[in-house]
Amino acid sequence: MINISCDCKSDCTTLGILAALLVGVVTAILRFMATITVTPAFLWVALGIATVYLAVLLFHAGRYRTEGCRCCCKSLKTLLVGILGTALLSVVLLAIPFAATSVLGAIITGLLLTFLSLIFTSTACLVTCSADCTALED
Repeated sequence: MINISCDCKSDCTTLGILAALLVGVVTAILRFMATITVTPAFLWVALGIATVYLAVLLFHAGRYRTEGCRCCCKSLKTLLVGILGTALLSVVLLAIPFAATSVLGAIITGLLLTFLSLIFTSTACLVTCSADCTALED
């Protein structure tokens, strides 16, 4: 029998959320000032990243269902929020073209980059948490 022990020392999801919010705000400001543009190719890549992450997460979902490794749950939830937000907002931006200096376009672009950054930061937190969860044989 295998016991899983997790000490939850590496709960970095709050830091990851703050970093993602910072990236989103900076992106929204730069998009509003027309310094950056969002191309359809970038939106398709963002949608592809979200889809691949969702497929991998569903494939490995059973690994994180163990009773002892509860500290990974918060990272998994933020990862899922990032995946769903990225997929939804990339589809919205692909469907509706916005003007370069549109306030609504800047907000949606900032949200898209927030969710995309949340995918990467929560993945880093999940890897760190998984490394702290050690399997001990009885």
